[in-house]
Amino acid sequence: MTYCIGIRLNAGLVFLSDSRTNAGIDQISTFRKMMVYEKPDDRFMVLLSAGNLSISQSVREILQLEKIDRGMDQPPLTIWNAESMFDAVRVLGAAVRRVHQQDGPSLRASGIDFNASMIFGGQIKGEVMRLFLVYSEGNFIEATRETCFFQAGESKYGKPILDRVLTPYTSLDEAAKCALVSMDSTLQSNLSVGLPLDLLVYREGDLRSEQIACIDDQNPYFQMIHRTWGQRLREVFEGISDPAWYGGIAQYPLCTQSERYEPMRKIARPEDRIV
Repeated sequence: MTYCIGIRLNAGLVFLSDSRTNAGIDQISTFRKMMVYEKPDDRFMVLLSAGNLSISQSVREILQLEKIDRGMDQPPLTIWNAESMFDAVRVLGAAVRRVHQQDGPSLRASGIDFNASMIFGGQIKGEVMRLFLVYSEGNFIEATRETCFFQAGESKYGKPILDRVLTPYTSLDEAAKCALVSMDSTLQSNLSVGLPLDLLVYREGDLRSEQIACIDDQNPYFQMIHRTWGQRLREVFEGISDPAWYGGIAQYPLCTQSERYEPMRKIARPEDRIV
């Protein structure tokens, strides 16, 4: 499994992915889940993939060549000539469906689900930045102001910090920090997610990025994140008052005497008694 995060802010985009794949406890490998598609001064797109590795690798390769027929003597639509990110993600959806047509039947015959989800975002010159979550069926949804991030893979452990911190007005550096804290929480609780990590920060309008990092267990910033986040969580937890039963002198009593729960007593039937 894996964990990927894509964030869309007013200031730009943030992408983060781990690199662990596994097919059982004795088959753990490292594969990069982030792919950058770039045409200088024209378009900058990033793809993060989660799920079945063979499916996602096939989609990544086919995406560079996939074409959608537009008819009316127009050239076929590709990610390299798409005039909008919406059209580019349509090409990605077509690539997913092509792999499904090719490999889906044989996977089903072996009892394997066609499982792949992808986060795709970027900017094409003349258009605003956009971010999408693409499903195994090739359909997709787009990030909005109300939902400014997407997760793929093992999302549950790292979601709370994203929900509490991120807004469209969050700065890129704060969003990168938030994504790394989210990843650290996931690493702490799920062995199917692992280092190294790929982090990319894209600034709106640049059509390129120089803020790309591969983060391993020796990275000093990520070591600091791991150490500090755990320590501060414990400090905050210890700073919260313990529950005070039935009032007492606590500022925030858990309950009062009148709210005390009296459980119903079950009267044993004759057949329930042990002789």
